[in-house]
Amino acid sequence: MNKHTSQTIPRTRHPDQRVGVFADVQNLFYSARNIYDAKTHFGKLLKFIVAERKLVRAVAYIVQKEGVDQSNFVEALERFGYEVKSKVLKIRADGTAKGDWDMGIAIDSVAMADKLDTVVLVSGDGDFVPLVEMLKARGCRVEVLAFERSTAAELKEAATLYIPIEERFLLKEERRRDSRK
Repeated sequence: MNKHTSQTIPRTRHPDQRVGVFADVQNLFYSARNIYDAKTHFGKLLKFIVAERKLVRAVAYIVQKEGVDQSNFVEALERFGYEVKSKVLKIRADGTAKGDWDMGIAIDSVAMADKLDTVVLVSGDGDFVPLVEMLKARGCRVEVLAFERSTAAELKEAATLYIPIEERFLLKEERRRDSRK
């Protein structure tokens, strides 16, 4: 049975665990924006994820829109300790867009699995269930962190440990007050 926690760092963590973090930035960006009208604080989140364990690698996967400058965001992710992998959003002839990192996250996490005790998937995307099952079969603990309301139920169940991301990991922007008031 899968344990869910949100109050404290789980007891199943110990200092000798080698951890790899794979963050689906688009998944968190849209979840935080749509559910909380906020942004995710990736620095605080990484610190919580790693805690006292040994971070082997943290990768943030982003999709950039043509003409949108995200250099400050990328620099912030790098300062927090993430390696940033980026691709440009592709717009198809029919107007639909393609820009996810599901295959990249899967390939990178499987490639690192032998060097890790714990794989931390920061995404609520149910498409990752087969990846979670494969990583567990290879001997890795798989922790999933994502927003409760946007995490697929089957992903929560597949994970060794699911941890809902709390509001303390959000950056809420102050709304400008109407100057006439």
